[in-house]
Amino acid sequence: MPVDYPPVGFHFAVAFQDLDGASRDTRFQSVSGLSATVETEEVREGGENRFKHKLPTGTTCDLLELRRGLVLDSALERWCRDAIEHFVFKPINVQISLLGETHQPIASWRVVNAFPVRWSVSEFDAQQSAVAIETLQLQYQYFRRLNT
Repeated sequence: MPVDYPPVGFHFAVAFQDLDGASRDTRFQSVSGLSATVETEEVREGGENRFKHKLPTGTTCDLLELRRGLVLDSALERWCRDAIEHFVFKPINVQISLLGETHQPIASWRVVNAFPVRWSVSEFDAQQSAVAIETLQLQYQYFRRLNT
């Protein structure tokens, strides 16, 4: 069923494929980095001084950033620690789905061969009443929109 209005950005789901025991690792506060840029190369044409040709050379993607309340002893945390502490990388696919009113995906994206490059925990501050937030940044090859 087509959506006739812009969907909200706060109702979404994240799923990690081939990550055993990741059922607790699906709730996130925010997801960003679904962005791709086409790189170009400038080429001068002999005798043409008015402009340079810009030719596409490839595509680069931003880092995928996932933020959530700190979860202790999760499959996602173990996957990150293996990469960061032991330098053992196991790229996985991540699916991000924007959900509609009935909690069904209305748009989904598959992030291919993602692996952690940064993991951080928010500042601890005794003067603030805030949840400890962990931020995970993933490098990936590319993403694509899935048919939903």
